[in-house]
Amino acid sequence: MSTPDRMLSILDLFRDDTTAAFQEDVMAHLECSRATAYRYLKSLTESGLLAPTSGGAYVLGSRIIELDRHLRQHDPLMRAARDVMRATGDELHANLMLCSYYGDKVMCVDRYWTDNSIESSYARGRPYTMFHGATAKPILANLPPYQLRNLMLWHSAEIREAGLGEDWDEFRANLKRLRNAGVYVSHGEIDRGLIGIGSAIFSPEQKVVGSLVFIAAEARTSEERLDILRARIQVAAAQVSQNLQAPQSNGAAAIGIMPSRPRRSKTPAGSSPARLKK
Repeated sequence: MSTPDRMLSILDLFRDDTTAAFQEDVMAHLECSRATAYRYLKSLTESGLLAPTSGGAYVLGSRIIELDRHLRQHDPLMRAARDVMRATGDELHANLMLCSYYGDKVMCVDRYWTDNSIESSYARGRPYTMFHGATAKPILANLPPYQLRNLMLWHSAEIREAGLGEDWDEFRANLKRLRNAGVYVSHGEIDRGLIGIGSAIFSPEQKVVGSLVFIAAEARTSEERLDILRARIQVAAAQVSQNLQAPQSNGAAAIGIMPSRPRRSKTPAGSSPARLKK
């Protein structure tokens, strides 16, 4: 891992259960000296990505807020989906999520909510596993083989637990079925009592960049309603994909987000990643 990668990986310490990070946390995370941890923290603080607080703790800095505002205004995927989500949600009185992914995580990047009686734990900015739900599986099913192999190598236990396959051949066959279906419907995989109906979004180069998902209450969704949502999510996702091909107002090409490849989890001592058949 390069020096910039090591330094930026300090941001991984900030999770839902983390209020602050300390120099000792950085030393343990990077297995580095106190001097190296101090140097990295100093650089991140000067850039505004971190901010020192009392007791030697560090919290996320104000630059994060600035970057989030820029993302909401200029992100190609969000801009391509915004009008589609509003028009589709209003017409069908339906809730929609727009999701992207990075590494081995899928994340809600935008929501359009018309029915506030439905509550979902899938808040904007909260990362989730790549192996559960209608937000993730349409993305997973359309990843290129080399990325799927990396996921199988480093997340084989999670893949088995999700029922996606005991080995590489079964995993690949299950994803082919999901990909050919075009739409994935989940029942309570993320939140009990909720249905997700999702379809993939593609860049002009036909690389998967995200998913568009209806979120509905299972108890209030008839088979007829489900059929309508299943058909309409494909239409809406295709429209977002088409919008990504149009030039942005500032003249920049409307390329989709190009996510990073799946991240390698730290392997416990004495263990090794799964081996795949060629």
